[in-house]
Amino acid sequence: MLKQYQYLILIAVSVVAVKLTAQDYGYIENIGYYGELINDTYQKERCKIDLYYPKTVKKFPTVVWFHGGGLKNGSKDIPEQLKEQGMAVVAVNYRLHPKVKAPVYIEDAAAAVAWTFKNIDRYGGDPDKIIISGSSAGGYLTMMVGLDKSYLAKHQINADNVLALLPLTGHAITHFTVRAENNISKKQPIIDEYAPLYHVRADAPPIVLYTGDSELEMLGRTEENAYMMRMLKVAGHQNVKHIILGGYGHSIKNPALPLLIKEIKNLTHDENKLN
Repeated sequence: MLKQYQYLILIAVSVVAVKLTAQDYGYIENIGYYGELINDTYQKERCKIDLYYPKTVKKFPTVVWFHGGGLKNGSKDIPEQLKEQGMAVVAVNYRLHPKVKAPVYIEDAAAAVAWTFKNIDRYGGDPDKIIISGSSAGGYLTMMVGLDKSYLAKHQINADNVLALLPLTGHAITHFTVRAENNISKKQPIIDEYAPLYHVRADAPPIVLYTGDSELEMLGRTEENAYMMRMLKVAGHQNVKHIILGGYGHSIKNPALPLLIKEIKNLTHDENKLN
């Protein structure tokens, strides 16, 4: 009988130790996150997500990923480094300038996050483990949706329920495309309702800001994020840090994503702190 129990224990340990392979993941393209209640052709075309998720795991975390492109270009993609990590990725398309202006692309980003909160459990995911991330313009959208609670509130979602905000090299001031829409020079920094800095608050989700170093990054981007961290701390936020990737400029996805994955694993193991 003892040998039988030992045999069963060995089987259980072996099952736990099995690493998921590519075949263990599902992939669904072009899910409309506004549903059918839209009339605009451009909205129907752009407001879609791709969902990549583990099929054999339950209660997995999910990263909502926003592409870059200055709010003017780009398309949804699932970074290779985020695949086969035991988590889902929701890759988001959103409407772009000049066909739309602020706040439409922010509203789209919020609608995609709301879709994730309301639907990820159908695929086995945990709605309490939703992380928002993205690069460049995607980093800006990450911060806007997570810090200005009004966007998610329109979908009956509390932004404080986001597990973490992990933006890569996003504007902390008002985005240069938003400024251009209002005939404000890209050399003129603005902090208004379209600036993440305008919405710093003590009760925001944990935040990690990733940038390249100040000599190679887009002008002022590293300093904006450093100031963002400082002002969040001034506001009383306890779980924020700024990671500067020395030797890298604005394109930091390759070195930053392994750090982002490590952060997610830390957060989902202990949701009360950042390591």
